[in-house]
Amino acid sequence: MPDSATETYTSETIRLLENRVSIRKYTDEPVSDEMVEAVLRAAYRAPTSSNIQSYTTIVVRDPDTKQKLSVVAGNQKHVAETPVFLAFCVDLTRIDYALMKHQHNLHDNNMEVGLVSSVDVALVGMSAYLTAESLGLRGLMIGAVRNNAVASAEILGLPNRVYCLFGMCLGWPAEQPPQKPRMDIGATIHYEKYDADATLASLDTYDGALAEHYESIGKTTTPDSWTHDMDKKFHPPLRDKLREELKTLGFDFR
Repeated sequence: MPDSATETYTSETIRLLENRVSIRKYTDEPVSDEMVEAVLRAAYRAPTSSNIQSYTTIVVRDPDTKQKLSVVAGNQKHVAETPVFLAFCVDLTRIDYALMKHQHNLHDNNMEVGLVSSVDVALVGMSAYLTAESLGLRGLMIGAVRNNAVASAEILGLPNRVYCLFGMCLGWPAEQPPQKPRMDIGATIHYEKYDADATLASLDTYDGALAEHYESIGKTTTPDSWTHDMDKKFHPPLRDKLREELKTLGFDFR
């Protein structure tokens, strides 16, 4: 990809994404219900597989509920302190109703049902994130609600066939942290077919760039920052009880 691509082609959306950072501290300025609804109404125009619209978003403002969710999410204090927490949920209840109306059911739902529904929710979540940023709000994605999917479901009062895929903190920013570097674009954009050499070629360089970033903000790291973090995160396997938890909630994923 030419280096000049983003200089030649730009837009408000491109600029928002180019400048995006995760925000963990928020001001006391209120975020109105009307603004949250405007964000979600726009996000619900995101693409949806076969028009299934298998998502539900729960808007959480209650301090007690946010505190309970923060505990599930590894005691991340910004989950408790955020003005608004949006819980983006995979929701098969409406599909279940449609099948029962026609004398069928979702009892044997398979991995495809769960996968396309999860993709639907991810598209809505990112659309909401970008819409919120266009209004001056800032957010932070919280995947750690899946640390215990059953506990998150209980806190949010989710029925069978609904689970929280991720959450999002939302508020007016009280900080502007430096932007974390990304991998070289050549590692993640390939042309015509997969380039295995390009995928791995820049990782040593990225280890160093990420280590330099963390050191600049006073965060403890290692010289092989990214690969070290990935090894630590995924060995032993992350959330290895998730399949069983989701089955309990009505998602077979077989």
